[in-house]
Formats: sequence, structure tokens, C-alpha cells
Amino acid sequence: MSNQPVNLSPSGPPETRLPAYDLEAVRALNTAISSDLKTRRDSVCEVVARYPTFLDGWATIGDLSSSGIDAYMAYRVGYHRGLDTLRANSWRGSGYVRWNVDTNRGFLRCLAGLAKSAREIGELSEAVRCEQFLTQCDPSGDANHLLR
Repeated sequence: MSNQPVNLSPSGPPETRLPAYDLEAVRALNTAISSDLKTRRDSVCEVVARYPTFLDGWATIGDLSSSGIDAYMAYRVGYHRGLDTLRANSWRGSGYVRWNVDTNRGFLRCLAGLAKSAREIGELSEAVRCEQFLTQCDPSGDANHLLR
């Protein structure tokens, strides 16, 4: 147990708002998403290869992957990229990352996707941890629809 004081503000835990993504990355992802169904996932992968920190891209790869381990891998990479991005934007391991902030949605989609795919492959402790983390990030419940 730490003897360091915990400083709470009257407004509650801090809130992190991730910065907007490069507009060219957003355009490229939108183009890839609208490509032919047979090549869509590969097109999105090409975008993410050019913009490897683009969390919406990682979430989209997960969404387009086969359920189970393929989706799990994409969401897990996006989740860890997201933690790096959060830390680079003053998040210190706690505080809100709300769904109502558009730029936070890529991270929250990766986190929820990781929870769902972990449950599918039988990684129940990780699934529960991710579900709890999602609720802690956005206790309003706005992101919970991602778990369905």
C-alpha cells in the first residue's frame, strides 16, 4: 500500500480526450471500408500499416476479422496502441475515457472487442477485466452497447 496521498478534484476523476486523427488517415479508412467486401479487410490493413497508431483502424480490422483468435489479435494490438496513446495524452492509469468524445471511440471499440473476443476464446479472466475497465472508462454506460 502506498503512503502517497490521492488527490481528487471536486469534479471527480480526470477525463482524457484523445486528439483527432490525421485527416488523411480518416479518409483512407473510409475509402477502405467502402471497398469491395472481398478486399475490404486487406484494404483496411493497408491503411493501418501506413497509420499504425490509428485506433479506429485497428478496431475496424477486428470488426472485419473472423471471430475468435483473429479478431482477438487485432483488438489486442489496438488496445495496447490505445494505452500508449492514452498515456501520451496525460492518462495515468485511471480516469474517464468517455464514448461521447468521438476521438476516444477507437480505443473503446478495441477494448470492448477484446473483451468479446477474449470471452469467445475462453480467456474469461481477461474478458471480465476488459468489461470492468470499459465500465470504469465510461461509467455512463454509453459504451456498453459495444459488448452486445
